[in-house]
Amino acid sequence: MNRNLLRLTLVAITVSCCQAAAQEVQITRSELVALTPEWKGTRFADGRPRVSDTLLQRMKQVSVEEAWAVLKNAGYGYQVAESWQVLQPDSVLVGRAVTATFMPARPDVWKAIDSLGKQQGKRGQNTWPVDLLVKGDVYVADQFGAHRNGPTIGDNVGNAIYARSGNGIVYDGALRDIEGLKEIPGFTAFYTSYDPSYHNPPGDLNTMITAINRPTRIRTVTVMPGDVVLGKLGVVVFIPPHLAEKVCTTSEIVRLRDMFGHQRLREGKYTAGQIDTRWTEEIEKDFSRWINDHISELPVPKATIQQFLKDRTW
Repeated sequence: MNRNLLRLTLVAITVSCCQAAAQEVQITRSELVALTPEWKGTRFADGRPRVSDTLLQRMKQVSVEEAWAVLKNAGYGYQVAESWQVLQPDSVLVGRAVTATFMPARPDVWKAIDSLGKQQGKRGQNTWPVDLLVKGDVYVADQFGAHRNGPTIGDNVGNAIYARSGNGIVYDGALRDIEGLKEIPGFTAFYTSYDPSYHNPPGDLNTMITAINRPTRIRTVTVMPGDVVLGKLGVVVFIPPHLAEKVCTTSEIVRLRDMFGHQRLREGKYTAGQIDTRWTEEIEKDFSRWINDHISELPVPKATIQQFLKDRTW
């Protein structure tokens, strides 16, 4: 091979490698499927697990403690992120995670990523994950806590997020335009801090996007795209999709047991000591009869109750 041909070949390889590296900001379907093998249900076109809308509705009634207990018993002991500021403190955030990872920017890498994005018709990097959102999604972003000149979400991007997802965000970084964001009905934000400044590359290059719908870190939690987000009371739980049904069902049975126990205590049939410890076989049988008698009036899907009764040994 002559020198000119060798030079051209090396240039072509270099360009190809740079493009491949930039394209890898967003995960491929095959990569995402390979990283979520426990999920056996339907998926979005990009490979992201698609927990059903019905299950998401049921998840809104689950407590943080109930979710934590199921996940802990399944071996997922680090799925809870705490100490958030919350835009709408009394609201509950539930949805499927779309993940984004930002890192401290360096000019050469930022330029490589941004250049390919422009070739694909994309503009500001902070909007790339937003463009992927669909109804029921939650935008989950690791902004490494960036504060001054770090906010990539204000009321404009917030309105875009809500228009696409009908939902909110979990954002480990600073928000701006808090007053404007509060005016978006149904937009629930779990965030780290507030700052009036804004993200303005390349003039002030302090952050850059490095991953979309790849595993990301939120506080001490590894979050996967498609995880079910449950946020309430300043705490966020990230539930692997293959455990979402179990979390909901367990929560619903616990809710029924509480309803039954409270009723029997009011009636004076059992003492607090009997209800507040491991139930005897007699109480368990009474509970089964009670839920069967009230199956059509209980705040739990009938199918869940019927399956529970079917699985009982008495």
